[in-house]
Amino acid sequence: MGESREAFDRLRLIRSENIGPVTYRQLIRRFGSASRALAAIPELAARGGGRSPRIAAANQIESELQTIRGLGARLLFLGDSAYPSLLAELGNAPSVLLWSGRLELLQRPMVAMVGARNASAAACRFAHKLANDLAESGIVVVSGLAKGIDTAAHQGSLAAGTIAVIAGGPDIFYPPENEHIQRAIASQGLLLAEQPPGTEPRARHFPYRNRIIAGLARGTVVIEAAPRSGSLITARLAAETGRQVMAVPGSPLDPRSRGCNMLIREGATLVQSADDILELIRPFDERAEAVHSGHELRADRDQVIIEEASKEDAENIERGPLVDLLSFTPVPVDELVRQSGLSPSSVQLALLELELAGRLTRHAGARISLSN
Repeated sequence: MGESREAFDRLRLIRSENIGPVTYRQLIRRFGSASRALAAIPELAARGGGRSPRIAAANQIESELQTIRGLGARLLFLGDSAYPSLLAELGNAPSVLLWSGRLELLQRPMVAMVGARNASAAACRFAHKLANDLAESGIVVVSGLAKGIDTAAHQGSLAAGTIAVIAGGPDIFYPPENEHIQRAIASQGLLLAEQPPGTEPRARHFPYRNRIIAGLARGTVVIEAAPRSGSLITARLAAETGRQVMAVPGSPLDPRSRGCNMLIREGATLVQSADDILELIRPFDERAEAVHSGHELRADRDQVIIEEASKEDAENIERGPLVDLLSFTPVPVDELVRQSGLSPSSVQLALLELELAGRLTRHAGARISLSN
């Protein structure tokens, strides 16, 4: 086995049932290692009132690792020194990323560029030039390797540095016609995937991919987007994490411009050139320490307080009243703390147990509900 025992166990923990990014982070923080977390899961699930979740089989993980090595890819775990700090600020930051190419690109300033798949020729040409100008100024362009704007952005920045975040496994080419540029990015740029090899991209995977795109970058630029498009979801995710949101204006007669014009009306910065973007993100470093500290506290708050719950606390938690407060309607964790009268550490530990027992679902915005 080429990987360390801890790396093997971490991947096994991540691939196990009911272990999402939030739960993974909590378990590692509480137990200190993946092996100890794996050993503790049955007891935690039993306290949550359910059966122990299925733990990924060792031969399944060995097979995945062999496939990853065969692809020339490698693993980057949350907590590794090379893991990008901006992405780590997210409370649901990916537990592991599969990568191929130039990992050092993650240490350079990044800007996300997203937009319509059915983009106009003029918009694609503008995206290509904008990405090229940014790349030549030392900015790494991040996008999702979709048709249209994403592809143009990658093509414009490939020579100087681009990062593609894909929705499926690293061995899946989607759309198929982008196989050539995906292979080029995997060697000349950086290809990132959260899903294991062999995973065909499904609709549910794209919002997860979008959070990575927004989370990596100092700001997100939208070029042509419908009002309910995935590009606008990416922009809103960027805004929620305190990053810059920028949009290229378009004709009000073109439906593909309505999303961008709406973003500008709601406060996004209008951009017409790379200089507009550089002017906006250059002060980022001066603000980064304060911004980073605030997000880091929010992202790690649950993990810090759950660590404070001792074994004695765990035995004394009155889980019944807490469960009675839950329903199929998502509610903020803070509201549960307020109404239950329990300490934050006790609530977080009880929620962890319920999730491992398969009785809890986590939603965006630190909200939770009972599982259907």
